[in-house]
Parts: sequence; C-alpha cells; structure tokens
Amino acid sequence: MSSELQNIPPLWTAVFHWLALLLYISLLPRKRTVPQMILVAAVLLAIMFPYMVLIAPIDGTLFNLGMALFAGLTFLPFLLLTSGGLTNHVYYCARAFILAGFTVSLAWQLYSYYSRSIELLAHPVAEGIFMLVMAAAIYAIMFGLEEIHRKEMQELVVSQGACVGATVIAVINYILSSLSYTAIDSPFTTHIEAEAFNIRTLVYLGGVAMLYAYHLQLCNAYTRQELRSLESVLEMQYFNYQRSQDSIDMVNRKYHDLKHQITVLRSEIAEAQKLECLDQIEHEIRMYETQNQTGNKVLDAIVTSKSAYCLEHGIVFTCVADGAALDFLTPEEVSALFGNAMDNAIEAVWRLEDPDQRIINLSVSQKKGFLRIRVENRCIPDLVVKKGLPATSKEDTGLHGYGLKSIKATAEKYGGSVTCSAEDGWFTLGILIPRPAPLQQAGTV
Repeated sequence: MSSELQNIPPLWTAVFHWLALLLYISLLPRKRTVPQMILVAAVLLAIMFPYMVLIAPIDGTLFNLGMALFAGLTFLPFLLLTSGGLTNHVYYCARAFILAGFTVSLAWQLYSYYSRSIELLAHPVAEGIFMLVMAAAIYAIMFGLEEIHRKEMQELVVSQGACVGATVIAVINYILSSLSYTAIDSPFTTHIEAEAFNIRTLVYLGGVAMLYAYHLQLCNAYTRQELRSLESVLEMQYFNYQRSQDSIDMVNRKYHDLKHQITVLRSEIAEAQKLECLDQIEHEIRMYETQNQTGNKVLDAIVTSKSAYCLEHGIVFTCVADGAALDFLTPEEVSALFGNAMDNAIEAVWRLEDPDQRIINLSVSQKKGFLRIRVENRCIPDLVVKKGLPATSKEDTGLHGYGLKSIKATAEKYGGSVTCSAEDGWFTLGILIPRPAPLQQAGTV
C-alpha cells in the first residue's frame, strides 16, 4: 500500500468484518448451540486481528493475496456455524466481505475527515466510539433490509451459477476499490487522500447495492418457484379428489344395486346359513354407508379413498369428522388440506417395520369459532421436527415439505396456523383456522 495514503487500521478492518459475519450468521439457519457459536466467534476474532496486523505493512500484490486468504478465513464461520451447502457458504461470505469493506471504508473516511476539525475525536476512546456507532448504524440498516427476506434466506439453496456470479462481483469490486492503495498507476487510481477515500467507499457501495439487487432476484425467483410448486401440489390433490369422487359415485351405484339384490335374495331364499351371510353383507354395507358421511362431499371422497387404501395395506385408520365445519373452504382447499395431510401420514406409517404400529387418526371439529383439524400417526421414534417440518429421509429433498407448505398456505389465507410435533413415537399435525364471522353467526341461529 502506498505510504501517501492513511489506510484503515487493522483493528477496525478485523472488527468490521467480524461484525458483518455475525450479521449474516444471525439471519441464516444455524447448526450449533449458542455457547458453541460464541466460542467460534471469539476464536475467529482472536485470529482475524493479529492476521490483519501481520499483513497491514505489506505492500502491493502481496497484501492483496493476504486479503484473499483473509476472505478464506471469513468463510470458516459459515462452514462451521450455518446449515446449507458449500455454494450457500461462499455466497454469503462474499456478501459479508463486501458489506464489511463498505462499512469500514465509510466509517474511517468520515472519522478521518471530522477528527481533523474536532480535537476530541482524536482520542483513541472517541475513535472507538465513533467507529462502533457507525458500524451499529449501517449494520442495523442492512439487517432490516435482509430481515424482509429472512424466510427466503432460511430456505434458499444457492445454485452454482448464483454463487459464481456473486463471487465475481465481489472480486471485481475489491480490485477496483483497492487500486488507489497500490503502486499501480492507471486512469482509475489516485494518491490524493480525499479522492482515494471516495473511490474506495463508492466502489464498495456499488458492490453492496449490486449484491443486494442480485439477492433480491434470487429471492423472487425462489418465491415464484415456491408458488408454482404449491400450485402443482394443490392441482394434484384436487385431481386426486375428482378421481376419488368418480370412484365413489360408481361404488354408490353398486351399493344401491346390491341392496336391491339382497332384498330379492331374502324373499327367495330361506336357508338360515344364507340368511346369516346376507346379514353380514348388509352390516358391512351399512358400516360403509355411515363411515363416509361427514357432511362434506370433498372430505367424504378423500376419507373413502384413503380408507380403502389403508384397509388394503393393513393401516388402521379412524376418522371422526364434522364436515359441516369446512363449509367456508373451497373444494380445492379441502382437498389440499386433507389430501396432503393423509398422504404424509400414510407415507410415514408405511415406513414403520412393525405392521401393528401403522395407525392414523383424523379428527375435524369446530369450537369457539375455530376449525380444528388434527392428524395423528405413529412415526419413527427419533423423528426430528425442524422449522415446522419433519426431517426427510428422502435422497431428493427438492419437493420435500411442499405438502405441509401447501397446508400452511391454505391455513394462513384465513389467518390460521399449523403446528407439527413428534413425541413418544407419535407425529401430530394440528391445524387451527378461525371461521369467518358471518358463517359463525349463521351456524348459531
């Protein structure tokens, strides 16, 4: 670095980069306990500061190589503390690096300017307060901007292309911002302190803006993909409901025909054994008739279809449902809620090795102006629920959780909530949705 320019003290470079890392780590899904995170953060700061002191006196290319190694050092906490793949770690490391570069550059530029006219600022304590206040202000603003898309950050899987794009932006940004602090003479460099400060700060500001805009594009693309996936799940469940309804209509026709046939047989046959057989057939028909009349045709179709599947595959399924409580939901919403819930429950119990453990319970009721849906099923003892979703054992996790996401989207449309829990070998899905006021009044007349 040129001796003509007053560069940023290594202490503040280390501290500002450290704080930027903590900012992004606080927004991302973490895989360590709080004490472990504090330990890693403390060790990291203890390494970053001496390292910056070591490379600060180095001039030119060697210094930039040292900063490249420093960037690699800032990658480690993402790898150790946050969940996600390698591309996610590199992507957020690049964003944190450029944000820290901008923040410390702006803070030091302002401090250098005002400390010349305000003697009090020349004191080391005042310098520390000034720099930390600047860091708190800028990082608080950035945290607020990032918080808007925190949900996407928690679930976004950064592609290799997006990772490379962000890295290229960060590298070019760093090179342009550092030209004036090297011995290189070019049309884009200066050794006048004020101009050098401005170039560095403005280039870093442009980098922060570009990376944030790039991030917004990734978040919007992820949201659009989420919506498309949820719509696909909804359409699939509604299509399955329509197929189930067609099958039920056919079964109902056969059921009525069979009733008439039994009546004819009773009138023509008198043998006690045949009559006993006919009684058994009629009893089973009546069980079918009452089992699937919940008061909601869509729910009837789903329950009938899933009951038949469970019976065929040795799954014990019980249903106690007040279908009238679903009267404010559209057929598509009912099919999305119960089709996805039942599919998830069936898939869960089917993975159990013990056939006696394959049990599913469904209840639907209304109480105090709320629709209450509860689906319980046996599950593996060590099932873990993360972020409201059971951890998947599938190799392809791309579509994992979209059934529950579809359920949540339907519930949240009406201001409702969805909870998931796993305890003592039982997985419980609870859905609570407030019923619209006009329908509540109509139901109490």
